[in-house]
Amino acid sequence: MLTILWQSFGFRQAGHDQMNSTTIMHKEIRDIPAATRMLLTDGREQIRAVAAQLRDADPNLVITVARGSSDHAATFFKYACELKLGIPVASVGPSIASIYNARLKLPNAVCIGISQSGQSPDIVKMAQSAGDQGAVSVAITNFSSSPLAKVCDYLIHIHAGVEKSVAATKTFVTSIVAELALLAHWADDQELVSALDSLPDDFERAVECDWPELRRALEGHDSLFVLGRGPSLAISHEAALKFKETCQIHAESYSSAEVLHGPVSIVADGYPVLALAARDASEASITAVCDLLAQRGANVFVTSDNVEHANPLKFAKTSHPLTDPLALVVSFYAFIERMAKDRGINPDSPRHLRKVTETV
Repeated sequence: MLTILWQSFGFRQAGHDQMNSTTIMHKEIRDIPAATRMLLTDGREQIRAVAAQLRDADPNLVITVARGSSDHAATFFKYACELKLGIPVASVGPSIASIYNARLKLPNAVCIGISQSGQSPDIVKMAQSAGDQGAVSVAITNFSSSPLAKVCDYLIHIHAGVEKSVAATKTFVTSIVAELALLAHWADDQELVSALDSLPDDFERAVECDWPELRRALEGHDSLFVLGRGPSLAISHEAALKFKETCQIHAESYSSAEVLHGPVSIVADGYPVLALAARDASEASITAVCDLLAQRGANVFVTSDNVEHANPLKFAKTSHPLTDPLALVVSFYAFIERMAKDRGINPDSPRHLRKVTETV
């Protein structure tokens, strides 16, 4: 009876090959290249216009307001903005405005509110408060008529189309593509603009890297570390969340620079570790930690060929250090969707969760 029920949703028994999956999450992951093309064509002029306004504003501080996957996108923006523009970025908890009714001093600042739905009252209130206190506010959202879009000075529509699966995939990726496009035009960086234009093709290759060897290695495990550094730390955070919400696996995300400070003490023989290394200045430091953990008995998998003791994972290289982590998350999404089905879990309907979460 259970087998019949799962097959009625397009599943086979757990542990079997699921290549012909028809889950909503699978379809939306496969839609990432097309959604990215749409954003970079239909959204380009809007992004250019917002970038011009921010360039004129010449802020000395940027704050971000977001939760969940959108907050991981905000973490990516932090690293990218600080690396590209030299402007410090701080994440502000929405409860500062929504619960505590505190006012921040934000002259000569920009507030970036990121929300797929643009509906959560706490995010809306914090963005509105930031604007009231002198910040130029920008909404990055999938709904141009959302409350967040209405309270902000400027809107960047991510053009992801309808996303039905509870686990965000294409809206996470397009939110970061929108951020990078904003930074590229803000900085007038044509090399980054060109790299972004190549991303849809990069994503087509990335979605084929679904890491079957990692799926096999995680059989029987319910806990692991996920590592990153720099912009890829945001991808590590996102991956750890997806392990929890789609596979009911406890995953902790750490910077590869932090994991040795204390968390490493729980590493025992065979303990699984996934490290998401991009082709940037952090790769060597990540791979060094991976080899060290492997020598201490961990079963380490890393998206790099530059390791001696850890297990290399296939990756799709892009043409820019800031776009490389995005190809990694597309590969991870392909992996985690299949991992969920291997464990007999419908990734479209994580328990206790719904698509839009509104907090005060």
